[in-house]
Amino acid sequence: MAGKILIADDDDLVRNAIEKILNMFGYEVVPVDSGKGVLATVNDGFHVIILDINMPDMDGFQTLDALNRMKCDIPVLFLTGAGSMDYAIKAMNLGAYDFLTKPIEDIALFHVKVKRAVEKRYYVLREKDYRRNLENEVREKTRELAEKNELLMQYSHQLEEATVQVMSTLQAALEEKDPYTAGHTRRVTEYSMLLGRAAGLSEEDMLVLERAAHFHDVGKLVIDLSCIRKPGILSSEEWALIKKHPEVGANIVQPLKFTERERIIILNHHERLDGSGYPRGIGGDELDTLTRIITIADSYDAMTSRRNYRRNLSAVEAMAELRRCGGTQFDPDLIRIFAEAVFAEKTAPVN
Repeated sequence: MAGKILIADDDDLVRNAIEKILNMFGYEVVPVDSGKGVLATVNDGFHVIILDINMPDMDGFQTLDALNRMKCDIPVLFLTGAGSMDYAIKAMNLGAYDFLTKPIEDIALFHVKVKRAVEKRYYVLREKDYRRNLENEVREKTRELAEKNELLMQYSHQLEEATVQVMSTLQAALEEKDPYTAGHTRRVTEYSMLLGRAAGLSEEDMLVLERAAHFHDVGKLVIDLSCIRKPGILSSEEWALIKKHPEVGANIVQPLKFTERERIIILNHHERLDGSGYPRGIGGDELDTLTRIITIADSYDAMTSRRNYRRNLSAVEAMAELRRCGGTQFDPDLIRIFAEAVFAEKTAPVN
């Protein structure tokens, strides 16, 4: 195992002698005569540094201290004269790998110490390479994972859109077969979005609101509501059947995990603030803003649409009814915003 060694000694004879010994063992040697020469020459290509302690201008201890500040991790061997054990201990405390006594009398021992230092340096370099390669691999795997996550998110988004589109198409086809439901969903969605924008909802909430409004009556498509089309007042049995549609609708969308907020709104869109609604009889803070918005939009469209059992109300009459029920059935603040938004839209100039 060859290595590159930097040796610093201001004594030409000692420096040359050590260089020849190291060359004999196959090491490449770069000699300098001072500590400053070490700092000017050292780089990561060296495997060991051999430092004499007593050098002018910058001694071995000062040189090692400077190397430590440079975060140099090359093993350092100190050259000490005979009887200089105190120097050796001080050198070890500064982080020197080992020390060598001069003059060199035991060449074999000298070679063993140098060889061990070189092996330590190779170990450090391999560890650095491993850590660097591991960091590069982690970065690459992280990049690949981020790309895959992005693709999965895109796929998930596309799947959500496709699922919603299929449900919308099916619902629209079924609604058109029934004069009662035809156009109701579209109008409730438009009213809900109008109120949502006027109330300053976030983009995320507007998306949830739009989906919930679009599917708020989806439960009516799978239960027999032919009673709605008959003239006259509905019986208690017929009302009980109609009251099932929020729960049925919530069950329909339940398998779609991305519509959990929408499912809650569908389930609660016939609840009232005072707790007298259905199907669960909840109210107050249990009803979020989006549910309160759809409740207003749904009721407004129901009142202004023609029914077999009653005449439809005008916009002014329907708004008066909403206000009358503010605080018990509807949110009064949202009713005020809704009234301003609806009448502002009706009176807006046509371009």
